[in-house]
Amino acid sequence: MTLRDQLAALPIPILQAPMVGASSFEMAAAVSKAGAMGHIAGGAMAPDAIEAAVAAMRAQTPGPFGVNLLMAARVTPGAVEVDRALARLAPWYAELGEPVPAHPNEFAPDFESQLAALVRAAPPVASFTFGILTAAQVEALHAAGTLVVGTATSVAEARAWAQVGADGICAQGFEAGGHRGHFLAEVEASLVGTMALTALVGQAVDLPVIAAGGIMDGRGVAAALALGACAVQMGTAFLLADQATVSQPWRGEIESAGDEPTRLTRAFTGRFARGIENRFMRELRAVEDEVPAYPVQNRLTQALRAAATKADQPDMISLWAGQGVGLARPGAAGAMVQAWWREAKEASAALQARVSR
Repeated sequence: MTLRDQLAALPIPILQAPMVGASSFEMAAAVSKAGAMGHIAGGAMAPDAIEAAVAAMRAQTPGPFGVNLLMAARVTPGAVEVDRALARLAPWYAELGEPVPAHPNEFAPDFESQLAALVRAAPPVASFTFGILTAAQVEALHAAGTLVVGTATSVAEARAWAQVGADGICAQGFEAGGHRGHFLAEVEASLVGTMALTALVGQAVDLPVIAAGGIMDGRGVAAALALGACAVQMGTAFLLADQATVSQPWRGEIESAGDEPTRLTRAFTGRFARGIENRFMRELRAVEDEVPAYPVQNRLTQALRAAATKADQPDMISLWAGQGVGLARPGAAGAMVQAWWREAKEASAALQARVSR
């Protein structure tokens, strides 16, 4: 079955976004059971944990599901670079009464090992962010029976994924929360809105397009499908779900978010990401270009973010969320996707009635 066929067969053409630190196995299972497609956020998982999660999902639901990996580069930063980064973070650690951490031995899970585990586990769908696979890696997943979805923030990135044999494109618009998936150009050249990107990618490549970014309810689902998307991917809309694993201070900031509360920053992780603006983002904005690239800065702020969470200090937590965060509502993940699909059909019917006058 092709990815286009698989998406067409979904009772609800909604994919739950894989969100490290926010989505959960329980969320993914609930979404797939409800007729949509759940996603396991495998970016921070050890290889054996990836295999175990895929086996557990198969036991939970006969429906399709996906696993996402973050293609973090293997890095060996110099001691001077790490010392400078830690010195910049030292006042923040001190404010929380925490010691500055020692130099880490590793900065991110080994992607090659994760990918090998994914091939062995052979989930129905595998998606990738921050980079691009080789044609040989795509073929290895295909041989295992796994369909491949590449994240693209531009038409050029979508074309690159098509050239290596991907089965579909997740078109990540500017509005999306969390990390940007750009890999061919700098972030400033990769900030296309979801609606425009969906239409442009659909015109450029003969692959199913999954629209992602700023879609918070059934109206957004209907709009993306009208522009040619085969499905949509929703992340921020799930942040208040019963199965979400967001911390209490993070949840509180989502619930009290203002009208346009989000900004892009690389201060927390060394890679541009969208979240609710806080003091850490504001005060490091002048020097955020100087912080080490992902995953180094991400690892160096890990203990800070954990301590801030424990101390209920949202000003030092990465509060990832998309531009539509003010529309987030609580509920059970499975019931959410069913409600959004009802809203999408109602919106489509209302529009059809209007254009038929």
